[in-house]
Amino acid sequence: MPPTPTEAWHFLWVGYLFTVAVETPVLCVGLSRRHRLRDRILAGFWLNACSYPVVILVFPYLIWAPFGYGAYLAVAESFAPIAECSLFWLVFGDRRECLRRSMYRDFAAITAANLASFLLGLCWF
Repeated sequence: MPPTPTEAWHFLWVGYLFTVAVETPVLCVGLSRRHRLRDRILAGFWLNACSYPVVILVFPYLIWAPFGYGAYLAVAESFAPIAECSLFWLVFGDRRECLRRSMYRDFAAITAANLASFLLGLCWF
């Protein structure tokens, strides 16, 4: 059973800070060298600010309630890295970097950061 809206709103803040705390160091180490440290740290806060509310406030009621927790996890944990990679590319992408090692490294770092926060979140919460 998904959380109540009140529970979801309360968890949003705790979960967001936890997610940023886990994902930002992964992004700082993993993103390609063409990005300044300031931009890597910004990405940890900004990307999660865009995707996390959807995962916590929208998907439980669209996916979890009618289709179950497994479907919710599959959709949410696929949505987050896809959305974050897309947003990151829109802001920091460069036509010269398209299909180059740095682009793949950035996408891998974002995906790894999401996986790290998901796995640690399963242990913590």
